[in-house]
Amino acid sequence: MLINPWNLQGKYDFIMSDHSGVKDMRAWLAGERSGLSLALNTARGGLRILETLGVLGRQGLGWALGDRPPVPALLRTTFESLGTTYIKLGQFIASSPSIFPEEYVEEFQRCLDRTPPLPFHYIRETIESELGASLESLYQFVDPKPLASASIAQVHAAKMKNGQDVVIKVQRPGVKNVLLTDFNFLYFAARITEQLAPGLSRSAISGVIEELQAGMLEECDFIKEANNLKAFNVFLRDTGNTQAVAPEPIMSHTTGKVLTMERFFGVPLTDMNVLKKYTDDPAGTLISALNTWFSSLMLCDFFHADVHAGNLMLLEDGRVGFIDFGIVGRIRREAWDGMATFFDAIGRGDVRQMAEAMAVIGMTREEVDVAALARDIEGLQGSLGQVDPSSLVQADRNDKEVNRLLMDIVKIGESHGIRFPREFALLLKQFLYFDRYVQVLAPEMDMFSDNRVDMFGAVDEMPGGFLH
Repeated sequence: MLINPWNLQGKYDFIMSDHSGVKDMRAWLAGERSGLSLALNTARGGLRILETLGVLGRQGLGWALGDRPPVPALLRTTFESLGTTYIKLGQFIASSPSIFPEEYVEEFQRCLDRTPPLPFHYIRETIESELGASLESLYQFVDPKPLASASIAQVHAAKMKNGQDVVIKVQRPGVKNVLLTDFNFLYFAARITEQLAPGLSRSAISGVIEELQAGMLEECDFIKEANNLKAFNVFLRDTGNTQAVAPEPIMSHTTGKVLTMERFFGVPLTDMNVLKKYTDDPAGTLISALNTWFSSLMLCDFFHADVHAGNLMLLEDGRVGFIDFGIVGRIRREAWDGMATFFDAIGRGDVRQMAEAMAVIGMTREEVDVAALARDIEGLQGSLGQVDPSSLVQADRNDKEVNRLLMDIVKIGESHGIRFPREFALLLKQFLYFDRYVQVLAPEMDMFSDNRVDMFGAVDEMPGGFLH
């Protein structure tokens, strides 16, 4: 039986009801932004939707005319054409093997942020508008050539009036409005899709979009990022950690769209050739980074959720520099304990303990029949027996095998009413990054068994229980 997609009487209120994904659109359309501002933003939103539909139309026409690449590849190139929001969505898919099918996870590993640099006059205008003064009165010098350019922001080197070296992270003009328009469009489309095809509701498409929207809007708030930097340095001081550091923000020169912070000088942890000029103990440097990050899981208000090669540096003074706190994560103590048990159980082939750990890690409204879950997991015994626990984080060698295993585990979990939280994949992604560091800096080291790496000990040392 064909369903008329326009016959949605009685479903509109449900689609639009009580979901954070549409709150911003409701406020926008209800007139929270008044007068000319509302008219301009509504017009821009309409143009953005037309632009989106135009790209989708061109891709659809190509498909109709016989240009038919695999669907994951078609979707990736479409996302890249649509810019900021969709690139981030693609990167989210790439880092979420617990949520998306393997072929999509693999394809979106290639999703690139090719955003060209903005002309400097836009950067100047944003800084002066946000900080309320001329660029020359605010800084001694700002390099017009960006250090980095991405879909949300652009970074420039600068000097403060007192001679301090800093970097300025400047948000691209209009990017937040584009995000809101795109996500509201995606959310509305997802809710309609879930209503027309109820079987899709189980995969919580709209929930994924809501979660990603919240994360990206948080990434657009540079005051929050500045506070994350301050909080991380407080965590380091409180724990007596002198081996790592984050940049100190310059709050007098920081707003929601402009972040001025201390500049670090050093090299990425993966640049082994240059790294040798800074240290004769690369493995020791890596262990400092690992122990700092693992202790932050338990003892800080958040953990750094994007520790790729550009965001960890060895500084000239020998400390490990953690930079870019736009993406952070939080995890319940129970979930982290469950992950520790999960990895350990895989190594020992203990399906009962794996089942118990999955019930702890996942989110469910019903009591899980652990014995039945263990019996289902036993069907994977052959695959699990061939997997070393450390292979779960060996990105270059085992991505395909590990993703397939994870998808099988997720499917079994879902059949028992377990839905894995985003943190499960987010933490796994950081393990993948750290394993790459291990391969470069200490290939003989086993991150899981090296007694210099304290993965779980911080939990037992907490004076007042879990912080989150």
